[in-house]
Amino acid sequence: MAAVTFKDVYKQFEGMGYPALDHVNIEIAEGEFVTILGSSGCGKTTFIKMINRLYEPDAGEILLFGKQIRDKDPVQLRRRIGYVIQQVGLFPHMTVGENIATIPHILKWDKERINAQVDAMLLLVDLEPQEFKNRYPAQLSGGQQQRIGLARALICDPRIMLLDEPFGAIDAITRENLQNELKRIHTESKKTYIFVTHDIREALKLGTKIMIMNQGQILQYGTPEEVLAHPADGFVEELIQTSGVSESLLKDGDGI
Repeated sequence: MAAVTFKDVYKQFEGMGYPALDHVNIEIAEGEFVTILGSSGCGKTTFIKMINRLYEPDAGEILLFGKQIRDKDPVQLRRRIGYVIQQVGLFPHMTVGENIATIPHILKWDKERINAQVDAMLLLVDLEPQEFKNRYPAQLSGGQQQRIGLARALICDPRIMLLDEPFGAIDAITRENLQNELKRIHTESKKTYIFVTHDIREALKLGTKIMIMNQGQILQYGTPEEVLAHPADGFVEELIQTSGVSESLLKDGDGI
């Protein structure tokens, strides 16, 4: 089944010289880890914000697991989609445990279930529950805060996760560790992840498929191997060349 389907989706923002999404057509299969790559203003963030209805299309249709999202209440839709952003957005007056449990509280889960799931999510992102559950966001490092944001997005077991440059403001070593954790979590969950990044190495390392965008259009969608071996056009080829990434690095694994 297709997890996400865009049918001739068009979006134009006032003041932009070209559409944010220019008649986009794509199907993303369930279980893929799709990384979206492109220059600033290419439509990456618009694409994922369309999926959880933070933006509405001017034309076209978007389906989530075969159902029209325009027929869904936006708030109810978002509660069933994991969403992680670069700024994390933790509530500073709430503990780590309370932050992770935000949506379960809204959904009126019982206390025992909430406590058990909060602990499980902390362990999933490699943080010890007894050490971190009662801390406040200000007592955490940037990397730890990002892990809490990920745990909060995962707690309701969403079928789809949207991640908008979640590791962009984190130092290189922490970023690599978080990439490894996220890749492991995706492999174990078999859910659908859509991940926006500016970093081609990050895109190649994490993605089972890579979507390359420019000026609101999808230029190429394929496996990392396909993109490296057969760039769709000059823009994609230049993007790969400027990154210094090669097929041999991808095969080596540790080279990315």
